[in-house]
Amino acid sequence: MKRTGSRWCLNGCSPTLERLSHHTRDRLEPPATPLTRHTQLNKISKVRAEPRAEPRYVDERSGATYSIDDPRWCGDDGAPLTVSALPGITREQVDTGARSLWRYRAALPVRIDAPVSLGEGCTPLVEKDWGEDRILFKLEWFSPTGSFKDRGTSVMISLLAQRGVREVIEDSSGNGGASVSAYCAAAGIRARILAPATTSPAKILQSRAYGAEVELVPGDRDATAAEALRQSAHTYYASHNWHPFFLQGTKTLAYELWEDLGFTAPDAVVTVAGAGSTVLGCDLGFSELLAAGQIAHRPRLLVAQPAHCAPLHAAFHAGTEAPVPFDHAPTIAEGTAIREPVRFPEVLRAIRRSDGDMAAIPEDAIAAAVRRLTAMGLYAEPTSATAAAAIEVFRARGAIRPGETTVVLLTGSGLKATPTMTELFAPEGGGPR
Repeated sequence: MKRTGSRWCLNGCSPTLERLSHHTRDRLEPPATPLTRHTQLNKISKVRAEPRAEPRYVDERSGATYSIDDPRWCGDDGAPLTVSALPGITREQVDTGARSLWRYRAALPVRIDAPVSLGEGCTPLVEKDWGEDRILFKLEWFSPTGSFKDRGTSVMISLLAQRGVREVIEDSSGNGGASVSAYCAAAGIRARILAPATTSPAKILQSRAYGAEVELVPGDRDATAAEALRQSAHTYYASHNWHPFFLQGTKTLAYELWEDLGFTAPDAVVTVAGAGSTVLGCDLGFSELLAAGQIAHRPRLLVAQPAHCAPLHAAFHAGTEAPVPFDHAPTIAEGTAIREPVRFPEVLRAIRRSDGDMAAIPEDAIAAAVRRLTAMGLYAEPTSATAAAAIEVFRARGAIRPGETTVVLLTGSGLKATPTMTELFAPEGGGPR
């Protein structure tokens, strides 16, 4: 891909697509003439008025379905739920008057009359050299609380607020809890956040600052999830890993990349997976765009995990959808340290459906990627830098190919992992600079 000094802003949403390459520019179609907000809303209303199958909650494992009006977050047998297949939207249905992910509200399965929004979405897409490749980095830390989780949280909390929920619990290693705390504060909902006792202090502080009650749970991330499930018998469980409407918000990543790139799809999306919500969100969004005839192909989903905690990677390369034995140890990519992802088989199916791949990244390579990103001006926490560390691995395997458009999702800010970043950037002899 050739380097160019051009600077484009394609959609009035993403602040920049910096120095877009000639190859990528040649693939872009000119943006449609902007519609007035009144005309756009009328078009959306007409589309919503057309007959279509009523969306339902679906247990993909058993085939059971439930009314989407049911205030549940799992199936009767405790399995995770998703929303039945949706038809997707066209570029004419993008609400260009909304400078947030709510510009894609026509793609949601229910109407949200009063979104709980802090301006989430519309994050920058910045092109940089990475070795032999030109890579588009999607800077999700520009989200209101500093991580991509604000996409899912905004939609999930908007639904719960609309349905009269007044108190929730959430379990999180940090970013999810901070996000739920912020949006609950905006919605006037009481939040209790359960987090592992080892979570970064900056992430715990953020939840408390938003007014949430924080309970630190002894043990690892899985112990925290188990305690949240126990407490959910008495308080609504607004889990970013369990609630199907969280994924409805996360899928806007796919819609936004489609719009960022002039209403085309990238060839590959590189991300990191703990529970796998970015994987599932991209799978949902790009599947809907395919169904709507808006993109010509499904991007390959290239997914990294830290080698110290890579259960999905182990099963993927074993050719199974069931967990297999794997070694685990503490990792600086703490946001991905989930040994038993809730949607384990669904994440693997999404990767395989896209003809994607997985890589396990050693700790030293994650640390090196953090430093390499900061040298470019990109201050990514180790969890999201894991995706950048996987670029060379996927290129060596042929999953990232010369001349194609590759997007790397940087999901969270280095400000969210200050203790680890301090260790990585301390001068010789120790202590802060």
